[in-house]
Amino acid sequence: MMKISVLLLVVGYFGGSLALGQTAIGKRTADGDGVLDFASGTTKGIILPAVETLPATPANGTFVYDKNAQMVKVFTNGAWMNLSDEGDNSAVLPYSGTANGKQTVIGAKSTEVDGVLVLEATDKALILPKVASPHLNVPSPYPGMMCYDTDAKALAVYDGSVWSYWK
Repeated sequence: MMKISVLLLVVGYFGGSLALGQTAIGKRTADGDGVLDFASGTTKGIILPAVETLPATPANGTFVYDKNAQMVKVFTNGAWMNLSDEGDNSAVLPYSGTANGKQTVIGAKSTEVDGVLVLEATDKALILPKVASPHLNVPSPYPGMMCYDTDAKALAVYDGSVWSYWK
């Protein structure tokens, strides 16, 4: 079975050489204090990697969709924390590519952290896509999707069955 690499959303956590660049997604310029800054008014979110095996040595701030438990999880304070109840991973598409071991680092020139996407910054954070009432406005959510619910003012994660909210 192919293992999907770990998505690391490192929010202003690690030191190292800092690049001042920001990336705007769905708009022309980054106007927030984020390393990644998404356009508002979207009905799309970030899709976490669906992993069959949890990473052996994750960094704090690692988010994944655990295919076996069918849950969204985050690694923090040395342990995995469930961000959703058990959902349904039947919509998760099988990975058919060939892992190449490469990663994208934003906010720094390099990183020691293993992940597909690593955000490294000491003075910037990830700004999630902002979606008003995703349970009503996202027509086809995908297991492992996360966004910021502007109505509930909470982190929203989708486990394949229902949305879970964290304030």
